[in-house]
Amino acid sequence: MAQPPDITETFVREVDENLRRDRLRDFAKNYGGWLIAAVILFLAASGGFIYWQQYKQERSERQVEQLAEVFKNIGSGDNSSAVKQLDDLSNSGSKAVRATALLTRAAVAVQQNDLKLATAKYSEIAGDSGLPKPYRDAALIRQTALEFDSLAPQDVIARLQPLAQKGNPWFGTAGEMTAMALIKQGKNKEAGQLFAAIARDTSVPESLRSRAVQIAGSLGADASAAFAPPAQ
Repeated sequence: MAQPPDITETFVREVDENLRRDRLRDFAKNYGGWLIAAVILFLAASGGFIYWQQYKQERSERQVEQLAEVFKNIGSGDNSSAVKQLDDLSNSGSKAVRATALLTRAAVAVQQNDLKLATAKYSEIAGDSGLPKPYRDAALIRQTALEFDSLAPQDVIARLQPLAQKGNPWFGTAGEMTAMALIKQGKNKEAGQLFAAIARDTSVPESLRSRAVQIAGSLGADASAAFAPPAQ
């Protein structure tokens, strides 16, 4: 006797497909609007981000060109125009542009003998943790140099301690001011040793090393063998 065809597998497969279609239709009906909105928001955010990045790059390029114009004006003696431009650029969103503008503004103030303003600008840069460290270190050196005579020796030493270390790019200048502060404290031996260390450091400018040799010698620390003047 013939067996009826087994329709169980075919039936189950059809039911499963219909169920998936129903679920997909219900999902599209319930969440389709949200999905479309999410895609639109994503595309808008991506476009906005790309535009913002391009805008910042173009603005930075314009500001660099402005800095070049500032240096040209300073070179020609037109400090009044340069000062206004520098004050505007000091509010730049670019950290490098802002730091350069502030450092240049402080240098112009020194040139104009406005040491109070120059010190304030250097202090502003040195204390701004958002600016790159090389700018902050340079500003701290200049600020300390301007304030050296009015600062207590221990304050000079404490302020420059991180920079007055062998291997630091500012070792020569920071070390020299630290050594001079040590002399003010009557610590001639320590000062002489620091000057000798400066004289031995070949990364320090030759003029500073030469001066360090002489001062070290006057303090009883022989550093003459550490520095040989360039051949004529």
